Amino acid sequence: MRLAAIDIGSNAARLLISDVVNNPRTGPEFNKLTLVRVPLRLGFDVFETGEISEVKAIRVLKTIQSYKLLMDVYDVTKLKACATSAMRDARNGPEIIRRVKEETGVQIEIISGQQEASYIYENHIAENLSTQESYLYIDVGGGSTELTFFSDGKLVFKESFNIGTIRLLKNQVNESHWDAMKEFIKTRTKGFHHVTAIGTGGNINKVFSISKRKDGKPLPLELLRDYYKEFSNIGLEQRMNLYKLREDRADVIVPALLIYINVMRWADSEEIFVPKIGLADGLIQSLYEELQPAKKQA
Repeated sequence: MRLAAIDIGSNAARLLISDVVNNPRTGPEFNKLTLVRVPLRLGFDVFETGEISEVKAIRVLKTIQSYKLLMDVYDVTKLKACATSAMRDARNGPEIIRRVKEETGVQIEIISGQQEASYIYENHIAENLSTQESYLYIDVGGGSTELTFFSDGKLVFKESFNIGTIRLLKNQVNESHWDAMKEFIKTRTKGFHHVTAIGTGGNINKVFSISKRKDGKPLPLELLRDYYKEFSNIGLEQRMNLYKLREDRADVIVPALLIYINVMRWADSEEIFVPKIGLADGLIQSLYEELQPAKKQA
């Protein structure tokens, strides 16, 4: 079965196409065929003006048209498409969704922060780790940060905060936002044993890549602090040249690190695993689950 997911975030849009093979012994195996990322940067419009400009709306349309062609070439069976924080906040978000549907046939669902956190959890990373530990998923995007917390194999909470990399760059996050997140994390993780973080999102994936750590090895909080200081003390051009970063990554990586560091500090977490998964992976797993009853009836 060949499935696809489109994730339209505040910084970029992603198309993920995966083959799903059902292994009778171990369950479904998800094999990535391609991942295409387009830096639409919708948040730069929305978090400043409250809507998506016509220029960006046309880019969204062209991006989905391109994705549609690619899905046709790959013979994709089913698609799940979602939009997150920027589209949620945009006054003209529903209108753009309607235009996309009319011109491409692709139906995009604008999902809440809570739904976003749930889809991230669909990757079930914590289930493959120790059930004796507490795990905090931290998914940092351009417009929001989603937190999902597990202890002893059970879900304790999932919450979304309007603190994201583009909001920070646009000075849309004030002390009260940080205080609310800090209070929530400290209160809701208090009394649970050792908390290990699980980081998702393009920025933490890039930091992991730069660190040259082996897959499966966590990043210590201290290392994130070192990178934050290092990146903060050099300009955008230097970041791009020294670390081979695209401009649309080089500017958001600093506020992203600040979010990861703060969340980990407040949860008393000393290290973070980076499984290199994101919302698109969760959407594909969710889509696969949705298709199971229909398959059985057939």
